[in-house]
Amino acid sequence: MSTRLAGLVLAGAVLAAGCVTTSNDSLHESPQAAGQANLQLGAAYLQQGNLPIAKEKLERAEKQSPRDPQVHGLLAMLYHRLGEDQKAEKEYRIALDLAPNDPEQLNNYAVFLCSTGRVDEGVNRFLEAARNPLYRTPWAAFTNAGVCLRGANRDAEARPLFLRAMQVRPDYAEAVVQLADLDLKDHKPADAYKRLTEFLKLNLPTPDVLLFGWRAARELKDPAGAAQMAWRLQSDFPDSDQAKALAQMSGARN
Repeated sequence: MSTRLAGLVLAGAVLAAGCVTTSNDSLHESPQAAGQANLQLGAAYLQQGNLPIAKEKLERAEKQSPRDPQVHGLLAMLYHRLGEDQKAEKEYRIALDLAPNDPEQLNNYAVFLCSTGRVDEGVNRFLEAARNPLYRTPWAAFTNAGVCLRGANRDAEARPLFLRAMQVRPDYAEAVVQLADLDLKDHKPADAYKRLTEFLKLNLPTPDVLLFGWRAARELKDPAGAAQMAWRLQSDFPDSDQAKALAQMSGARN
């Protein structure tokens, strides 16, 4: 199961605008227009993992549009990936000073806080984002808060956050998988299996849901249920990491 924090926004509004082309006309653009062009290019290079070019474009965008919170948010992500966390912290704070009610900036700052061990601060920021009526994916923020707590071995505090995510969006697979994982950890495979099978009755499967369904069925000593979960995983997601993990675990147990 992936325990990576979900819902990290990589300048979605910027990338949705599509690729940017440059020409001699760009020499005559206003600083704001040039800043937007470099912002879009920097976001694209950051998403591709080309950090040196992303750094060049985003630092140029910051000079051209110093009061654009998206520029500072992306610079924060970049510096964190470069291991320059003091710079990342500074950029996140600038972004939030410029856009204090932007839930996506809050979510991204919370990801940073949790990844650097500042769990309580991160959870509070996630909850602030989740409760913002402008946030499009509050279920991801609730789940992120739970994952952050689980990373600090605070499972009892994490469970109600996953349940809250499921209340907001019942078809959110990551939250149901986190809950099933907690059930298995608490030696309650029947609860995990029931939770997963009920989810599958109403929603499309994901590789994690099927793998955890197989694990729960195996612990329940339900060979028919385990075989059904395994068949669906191998049929629907044959190239997934979860299908490969199933093959390894099945071979090890046989």
